[in-house]
Amino acid sequence: MRGLILDVDGVLTDGRLYFGPSDELKSFHVRDGHGIALLLRSGFPVGIISGRSGAATERRLSDLGIRDFILGVRDKSSAMDSLLSRWNLQPGEVAAMGDDVTDLILLGRSGLSIAPADSHPAVKRRVDWITRAPGGGGAVREFSDALLFAQKRGSGSGEDHRC
Repeated sequence: MRGLILDVDGVLTDGRLYFGPSDELKSFHVRDGHGIALLLRSGFPVGIISGRSGAATERRLSDLGIRDFILGVRDKSSAMDSLLSRWNLQPGEVAAMGDDVTDLILLGRSGLSIAPADSHPAVKRRVDWITRAPGGGGAVREFSDALLFAQKRGSGSGEDHRC
């Protein structure tokens, strides 16, 4: 795999939405963020495609240094094409993680499809890998650790890149 595309709600968060007096509130897991940071530092592109947008999501993506994100989209397939074009990659060269039926188009087009443990049953039936961790609870970190470890082993360095 040469890139990773993630959904937000149900993947980077537990899928719950909290509404305060002036903004939508979301909870992100620090381990998922660290996994993304490790991927980005290794030169691995990470992109976000979400049907929702909001200040909390934009702030978290900015904090993580994710520059490639498309929020508030209905057509996730076209959004995926946009990210792939930026990265000069083909669909089969990227992994995608999503949790609900609106993510099936991304998952079906990717070379490796991943779903958090608490994903919708229809999604879990159609993906290559189901994480042990739930969305918003370390699922992204689980995948990023496995990917980085596999890349290190493939390089022959013998260095363990797990965190």
